Amino acid sequence: MKNEMRIDFPASPKNEALARMVISAFVLPLNPTIEQLADVKTAVSEAVTNAIVHGYPEGGGSVRLKAVLYEDDTLLVDICDTGIGIEDVERARTPFFTTAESDERSGMGFTVMESFMDSVSVKSKPGQGTTVRLTKRLQAPETYPSARRA
Repeated sequence: MKNEMRIDFPASPKNEALARMVISAFVLPLNPTIEQLADVKTAVSEAVTNAIVHGYPEGGGSVRLKAVLYEDDTLLVDICDTGIGIEDVERARTPFFTTAESDERSGMGFTVMESFMDSVSVKSKPGQGTTVRLTKRLQAPETYPSARRA
């Protein structure tokens, strides 16, 4: 293991930006490409937003962001809440499925996470909370396809 960090914060929409900044600062020493950094920030943002909006529909609660960077430059990120949990994880991962009543852009969070990360896993128990695990191998810029030098 190269490095790890953990931060707990109130489940408030304003802290979604905090999570993006924290994960960015954590991976920056690896000199990721702009695309890699954007992918990680977007996936973490989606997972944190899900924890806040769906984990605590009545407000309150907290979110834990934990990240580990391994020697092979694999990033593992856990986003955990102790909210209401998810009854049917597979159904929740279906595109456009949502429990939100009024958000017209809901239902794509897991799909977005899956499109930007190498793997996404979800563990949840109703009444106990949810953990979303994101993993991504941060390849060196010279081997990352979109980072070819002219």
